[in-house]
Amino acid sequence: MVPSRLHHRTGSLADERHVVRKDFAHTGLTVIRLESGQPVELETGATELAVLPLSAQRVELSAGGERIRLDGRATVFARVSDFAYVGAHTALELTSETGGEVALPSAPCEEELPPRYGPAEDVAVEVRGGGQATRQITNFMSPEAWSHASKLMCVEVYTPDGNWSSYPPHRHDDSPECPVNNEEIYYFRIGDAGTVDYSEVGFGMHRTYTPDGEIDENVAVHDGDVFHIPRGYHGPCIAAPGYDMYYLNVLAGPSGERSMAFCDDPDHHWIRETWTDDDVDPRCPMTTATGKR
Repeated sequence: MVPSRLHHRTGSLADERHVVRKDFAHTGLTVIRLESGQPVELETGATELAVLPLSAQRVELSAGGERIRLDGRATVFARVSDFAYVGAHTALELTSETGGEVALPSAPCEEELPPRYGPAEDVAVEVRGGGQATRQITNFMSPEAWSHASKLMCVEVYTPDGNWSSYPPHRHDDSPECPVNNEEIYYFRIGDAGTVDYSEVGFGMHRTYTPDGEIDENVAVHDGDVFHIPRGYHGPCIAAPGYDMYYLNVLAGPSGERSMAFCDDPDHHWIRETWTDDDVDPRCPMTTATGKR
């Protein structure tokens, strides 16, 4: 079997300091493990980034002369977290009382914006789809919900066990029919259904493909995997029964427009019309700023 050049398994992008550390053409993702009470110093360089606690609480950050405290969360399944935005060419220091993992999704940019805090209570929680395609979107840095960014866009997707998300398959690349060209990263966390715990054995499925067949990836994803989408249709993501699925979407592109507009695979667009007759899965939303439902 030929190894995937887009699918990065847990640990394959790690080093002594980082759980994940990878920069692509227009997007990047760092996941850093903080030790309790031990500060970590960073420079954003020519990139803007978000500071998003994944499994860390009481996170203190100092950036651009400002101090911001994030409540964070025990795991991504425990609650919707608060977050912070940090602009380009900024010195950043992070500390967590509890220790744990923090995601730093990023995008190269030229504009320099000041740091800003995003309260968990202000994060828009959206339920999309219907039936077995019901999923939760937390729009913490979507263009509509967060205007204080130059290029970077981020959302979180929660898929209950047995459900499908990123469906129907869609793309936002340089194809003539697409309104915007975005590169994308998916960072997966898999949990034991009905709990807030991560699963060492759980899994899901992910598909990315292009009409010309140059990309045709159908992979099993596990807790901590990264999938890079330079172009093409992506979806579905399928949560195996017994295991909830989370993924952090990081998007940015070469244009000056922050937009997550997309175009469906025309072969499967029709499925959207059926959702008007389907009941929404009552398990969604799976979690909110006040905790797991």
